[in-house]
Amino acid sequence: MDERQALSAFAALGQAHRLRTVRALVAAGPDGLSAGALAETVGVAGNTLSFHLKELSHAGLVRSRREGKSVIYSASFAGLADLVAFLMRDCCQGRPEVCAPAVAALAACPPETAPVPERADTLCRSEVA
Repeated sequence: MDERQALSAFAALGQAHRLRTVRALVAAGPDGLSAGALAETVGVAGNTLSFHLKELSHAGLVRSRREGKSVIYSASFAGLADLVAFLMRDCCQGRPEVCAPAVAALAACPPETAPVPERADTLCRSEVA
């Protein structure tokens, strides 16, 4: 994830309904929620939710799939992990134990296409030579 992508993700999360939407989808896990169930959980009208989901999807934080006539939304755990990794990338300054809590939190997430680092030193790498 580069700075432009991180800014997009933070801008998408910087609105209460969108943050609640992502949190609800994280709680739902990889199975996700239908648009109707998600709107009810978040407490917004369907057309309002649609607008927010579009923004979250463009930011790489939400995914959708069609199941019959329904659209199911789920958190993009890879996108969220990339955002955390972007924040933590240069934190360690040669001390990977500093990032261990973040790695432990990421390891608790459901698997997705992007692998979650097993050790803090793979998440936290100083790019300063």
